[in-house]
Amino acid sequence: MTSLRKLLGVLLLPLCASAAQAQEWKEIRFGVFPEYPPFESVAADGSLQGFDIELGNAICAKLEVKCTWVHNEFDGMIPALRARKFDAIMSSMAVTPARLKQIDFSDRLFLSPTSVIVRKGAGFGETPESLKGKKVGVLQGSLQEAYARAKLAPLGAEVKAYQAQDQNYADLINGRLDATVTDKLEAQLNFLTKPEGADFQSGPAIKDPTLPLDIAMGVRKNDAELKALLNKGIAAVLADGTFAKIQQKYVGDLDIYNE
Repeated sequence: MTSLRKLLGVLLLPLCASAAQAQEWKEIRFGVFPEYPPFESVAADGSLQGFDIELGNAICAKLEVKCTWVHNEFDGMIPALRARKFDAIMSSMAVTPARLKQIDFSDRLFLSPTSVIVRKGAGFGETPESLKGKKVGVLQGSLQEAYARAKLAPLGAEVKAYQAQDQNYADLINGRLDATVTDKLEAQLNFLTKPEGADFQSGPAIKDPTLPLDIAMGVRKNDAELKALLNKGIAAVLADGTFAKIQQKYVGDLDIYNE
């Protein structure tokens, strides 16, 4: 009888483990740096708002789990994730080879290509080579700065880094810059569609391996179950039109999912 009980215990153990894993994710804690409107920011009442916030909450609703947001500085996001201060990163993080060495990522949330912003009719900015001899602004510490210094400076462009993207736009308007290399979506939402950006335009997306397109949720490499769960939630909001509604609310008719 004792041997039979042991055998039954061994046979039932995987089932019990599976059940425990299936019930494990009652809450998902997302790390977020809410200083990137319209994707994530802090409202006047102190609550979080933005595309990523609403999308994350919608994904949690589909998965029937509690959604908790944990504020964290962006440059410390990956160390904090690996230290288990939260379960996943939901803060407009681009999928890069360097980051993939440290963490894993969910399926795509949206696309964030890089492009060159110039004055309409400038006659340059369509190709990297066309920026030879031009004054090109970038955001300090960004992927675009690394790209500009590695690829544009050797071609003869004068690269200038700013602490805030708004400073790029200001110098573009007053003529201190000929162009700025930045996130195409950010420029569309925060500059080109505003009165001050009416005389400027965005060039085609820059195709370069150092400038990734995909934005996704970051997860720890050993959290395959959570990754699968999040991918299930992403698929659900895409399938039932929830993603499309959130996209329309924040970016209008701009398609930020398909290439």
